[in-house]
Amino acid sequence: MTLGLATISSAALVNAFITRDFSVQYVAQYSDRDMDIFFTFAAWWAGQAGSILLWAWILSIFAAFLVLQNKAQHRELLPHAIGVMMAILAFFLGVMIFAANPFERLPFAPADGQGLNPMLQNMGMFFHPTTLYLGYVGFTVPFAFAIAALITGRLGDEWIRSTRRWTLFAWFFLGMGNLFGAQWAYVELGWGGYWGWDPVESASLMPWLVGTAYLHSVMIQQRRGMLKVWNMVLIILTFLLSIFGTLLTRSGILSSVHTFSQSAVGPLFIALIGLLIVFSFGLLFDRLPKLRSDNELDSLVSREASFLVNNLLLVGIAFAVFWGTVFPLISEAVRGVKITVGPPFFSTVTGPILLAMVVVMGICPLIGWRKATLDNLLWNFLYPMVGALVLVPILFAIGVRAPYALAAFAASGFVLGSLLLEFVRGVRARHRSSGQGYVKALFSLIWGNKPRYGGYVIHLGVILIAVGVAASQFYTTSVEETLRAGESLNIRQYTLTFKGMEQFNTRTRRVTAASLDVFENGKKIDTLTSTKMFYKQEENPTTEVAIRTTLLEDLYIIFASWEGDMASFKVLVNPMIVWIWIGGVVMLMGTVVAYWPDAREKHRLALRRPGIEREEVVAHA
Repeated sequence: MTLGLATISSAALVNAFITRDFSVQYVAQYSDRDMDIFFTFAAWWAGQAGSILLWAWILSIFAAFLVLQNKAQHRELLPHAIGVMMAILAFFLGVMIFAANPFERLPFAPADGQGLNPMLQNMGMFFHPTTLYLGYVGFTVPFAFAIAALITGRLGDEWIRSTRRWTLFAWFFLGMGNLFGAQWAYVELGWGGYWGWDPVESASLMPWLVGTAYLHSVMIQQRRGMLKVWNMVLIILTFLLSIFGTLLTRSGILSSVHTFSQSAVGPLFIALIGLLIVFSFGLLFDRLPKLRSDNELDSLVSREASFLVNNLLLVGIAFAVFWGTVFPLISEAVRGVKITVGPPFFSTVTGPILLAMVVVMGICPLIGWRKATLDNLLWNFLYPMVGALVLVPILFAIGVRAPYALAAFAASGFVLGSLLLEFVRGVRARHRSSGQGYVKALFSLIWGNKPRYGGYVIHLGVILIAVGVAASQFYTTSVEETLRAGESLNIRQYTLTFKGMEQFNTRTRRVTAASLDVFENGKKIDTLTSTKMFYKQEENPTTEVAIRTTLLEDLYIIFASWEGDMASFKVLVNPMIVWIWIGGVVMLMGTVVAYWPDAREKHRLALRRPGIEREEVVAHA
């Protein structure tokens, strides 16, 4: 019933947008008659009230699907898990009804609405918020099952196994939401970057980091019966950070290009977070005697230890980001002055930790469980280490001299080497045992152990992103010049010649376009156009950048301003940006493989008996 009512409410709001019912305040505030139907629909979540309705609608879908999915299983956990989810849903519905009602009506219907912020009229408006919400809301499911396990005392790994795909689903969409947001910022905000450590960017990164730690940590619990308390803490923190991210976006307590104006919902979300902390950790504390580990860590040189280091690094990054994000609030409360923490802080603190995490990413798949022998270490790490060491002088010879960049590329090479070694050994073994060709053996290997090799593919995507980030952070070049028609500027191997400006009107905006011919080493390769657009009811123009993308670099042109026949440009050459987006696609492929139902996994779980050693059935993501 709740799903039906939430669906009716959502459909009613969408209908109000489509029919231009400007008597509804929310519709009048975020749409107008000239808006494209696509953005008219996306205006549903453009504001605070509509986005809270979207949160509630998605949660009601998940709760209904969970009931259908578990009709014949997990009967001890399901009622309590659904109870937790419905309590959270009741909170969001209550906020919508009493503090942020999207159906509130104006005393009169204006002839037209105010329209959507021009920066939101981008394809990212459809992909970025929705994927973030799928991630935020998705983490409600494993959190609810964790609380159900604490309530019922069923503290084995049943609650983990029952929510493995839900957790992977939420983790994937939250990660994709961050990438979609980075791509949106890159093409729309016109500053040449993709991540500025904005508070809301940071807020969506934190639960993804802790969720990543959880996905790795539960493998230890399932295989060795260890870290039971730690896993509970991680999933609770992941969900709390998801609510915290929603708080930052919806309350306006921090200044951001993403947030809404301050409203009454902030104290309500703070109260919810406080209640969840007291309830969750109070319940966890009460169950501590029943959460003892079945085994102890046998050696610091083991896969368990490397996973634990991985966890500490991920949580450490999340804590550093959290501290930098909330510090303005703390400084305002203590000193009365809001001191903003900028990108230099985040880069300085998180950079070394991220580098260490990349190295550990290469160690985890190769090192043995329980205790690794010297022969095991030599057998597994010799080739990746040699490859990384050989890579350093090669990079130095071609001009990579920044120490952090060399370290980042060498670490990425080490991880790529370790992943390649795992695939090569697996393919060779399958080829020898079955006689399959190498290509068929590769696909058979991946499909025969989807969680493991899907996780490796995800790791490959993460490394591609790391390479793109390192290259673009250390080797971006920029130049700013003012030109008349026929004049040129030079940047690296490119010469850009200003052709002139053109002004024209469309149905919704007035456009000034500046075009430049692009020459590379004296040969014309393209003509790029960057524009300034003036929307009605908006005082300031928006900038549409021009980007020419190759596998090696992006040529990024910003039309900054003009006066008379002179135009000012900022031009950047951003190395290897496209590999960030390619890495996201590879992560998508790996997640699909890891998520895909595995017949062998079902068989193993069906044969599970007390005392049998746990199997590694969680995606190594």
